[in-house]
Amino acid sequence: MVVAVCRLPANSVLAPAMVSGASFADSYSVPLTRGEAILTDVFFAIFGHHPIWLKVMLLVRHRVGSWFGLGAAATSEILSPSKRANYHVGETIGSWPIYFLSDSELVAGRDNKHLDFRLSILKQAAGCGTIAVVSTVCWAHNAFGRAYLAAVIPFHKWGVRRLLLKAHEAGRL
Repeated sequence: MVVAVCRLPANSVLAPAMVSGASFADSYSVPLTRGEAILTDVFFAIFGHHPIWLKVMLLVRHRVGSWFGLGAAATSEILSPSKRANYHVGETIGSWPIYFLSDSELVAGRDNKHLDFRLSILKQAAGCGTIAVVSTVCWAHNAFGRAYLAAVIPFHKWGVRRLLLKAHEAGRL
């Protein structure tokens, strides 16, 4: 199996204590054929190639969310995310602020009234190669956040696995 469900790695900055208090958390591993790739390249290899139907869903989600005062990405960030040469904590990658960035891990996410989430991409050695572990952690703040998670989780699980598989099959990883 190319994309595998796994545990959040113990060496992630998203420490196990954070995850134990989360409303939702998942992690998936995928082999990297380009183990030397920097994390921002891995990020765009996965999240810079959304199919059009997903882009439309994200646009609708961001527009509806903005009506309720939630953080929303610009249309251009969803339709054609731009990639810069360098990134730093506090800047955005795609449509998400970067919270942590090192040679081995990138953590981005968003804080909203209903929930906060973090996405981690962690590169690590595995066997005779390198893998990327993509983890999502969410903390719901209220009933709306819990309802939103309940509605989104099935799509999230399927979608993340699919994005990872497509990135691997296309040779972007």
